Order: sequence, then structure tokens, then C-alpha cells
Amino acid sequence: MIGHGEARGAITIVNAIAAGKGCAVGVDLRTWAEVELLPGKGTEVEMEGLPGEPADLAAMCASAVMDRFSIARRAVIRTRSQIPVSRGLKSSSAAANAVILATLDALGEKMDDLEILRLNADVSIRAGASVTGAMDDAAASLLGGVVYTDNGARVLLRRDEWTLCDRVVIHVPERMIRKGSLPRARIALYRPLVEKAFQLAWEGEHAKAMMLNALCYGAALGLDQEMAVRAMEAGSLAAGLSGTGPAVAALVSREDERKVAESLGPGALTVDVFQGEIS
Repeated sequence: MIGHGEARGAITIVNAIAAGKGCAVGVDLRTWAEVELLPGKGTEVEMEGLPGEPADLAAMCASAVMDRFSIARRAVIRTRSQIPVSRGLKSSSAAANAVILATLDALGEKMDDLEILRLNADVSIRAGASVTGAMDDAAASLLGGVVYTDNGARVLLRRDEWTLCDRVVIHVPERMIRKGSLPRARIALYRPLVEKAFQLAWEGEHAKAMMLNALCYGAALGLDQEMAVRAMEAGSLAAGLSGTGPAVAALVSREDERKVAESLGPGALTVDVFQGEIS
């Protein structure tokens, strides 16, 4: 039995670590997974182009889906991705979604979207891939558009069409930031301001929310804001840290995207917003 799954990356409007509620937008950076189920037990994970990266999350996602349907098989998991790892662009959430979907496909089973998101969140915490379960990231990856979540309660509060822009320029540094190294006590100090950022996002003030959020997390993590400032000077609608970084995302109009990309250097990525199916 072989199944396939696909999911997208996302960028942060409001990071949920400080205050528990998050807001994210899907972007068209893709992750693909293939899961082959064979007689026997255990898991084998092959991640194309990522030698040495931890494989626990993928293996645990496949196992969790099989446990959900009381099925025991040996799983061979193969993944490939366009999403840079450990830069704040939701590579783990997308990989988990893709593996969950591929395992369901291999089994010929279905789960509703909320069930998938909750399974993703629970496994992400157990695997050490997320602090809060990153339900906001998982929802933007799976569903697209702009999502608002209460990560602690595992609730998707709202999902809307994203209307501010249809393109995003992303600066991706070489440096990675791992979740285990985060200064959570410092991040918690910014809770009141991050709560304000979430309220701004909820009211549709996404550009203001994104910049306030980025200033808070940039300060807590000791990250330079220079790339965000460059993007703003070049005409972006808003710019700031995505996730816990170090990637910086800039929201751009079509007419300004080239200028903004040039301001962020030759390695900048320019991608479409992923809207998904908005009902």
C-alpha cells in the first residue's frame, strides 16, 4: 500500500509562543511525502536533501495515524521539500501534514481537517518540533488563507481569505534556529504586546500585527531587524520575522516585489500566497 500527501509552508503574522494564540498565512512552498506500508513493524524515513536531520516527527506521524485506525504495519516514509528547515517557514508542520495525509492515503482512510491539525499538534510537541503544537502553522499549511488559532485549546478560531497581497518575498539566512534553544522566559515577557498584535490581526490590521509581533520576538531572541527595515524601505507593505526566525518575510504588491527582493539579496525567495479552498 502506497500513499501520497502534499502540504505548504506558511509565514507568521503573530507567533503563538508568548500568548498562546497565533495567526499565520499559507505560502506556496511545498513538501511532498510518500508512505509505503508493508508487513511487519517499525519505520524507515528518507528525507531527500536533508542528511542528518531528525526523522522522529515523520515516523511518529505515520505511527499515530495507524494507531488511530488500530492498524500495525511497517512504514517506509520518503519526503522532499522546497521549505528551508529551521528558519521559521513551517517546515515541520508541513512535513507532518504531508506524512499524515500520505499515511491516510495508503490506508484508504480519511480524517477531518481539525482532527488532522490536532494530531499534528500533539505529535509535534512529543517530537520536540514545536513549543505550542503550532496549530496555527499547521492550519495555514493544510488549509491556506489566513488562520487564527488558540494553540493551547487546539481550536481553529477562524479562517479567512488573505486579501492584503498575493506575493511574499522571504530572506532566508544560512543560520538555523532550533526550537530547543529558545529563551522561553524572555519571550514570555512580551506577552502583553503579542496579545495586542493578535488583536490587531483579528481586526484585519495584518501589516501592523506582523510588524509588532516581529519587534517583540526579534527583541526577545536578540535578532537583527535590518532585513525587515530594508524591505520596508524598498516598498513592502509589512515585513518581519517569521516564526522564531531567522527568516524574514515581506508582504509585497506585484509592482514592488522585484525591488523588495533585490533589497533582501540574491538568495531571496519570491512566492505566492497559498489561499486553499475558501468556502
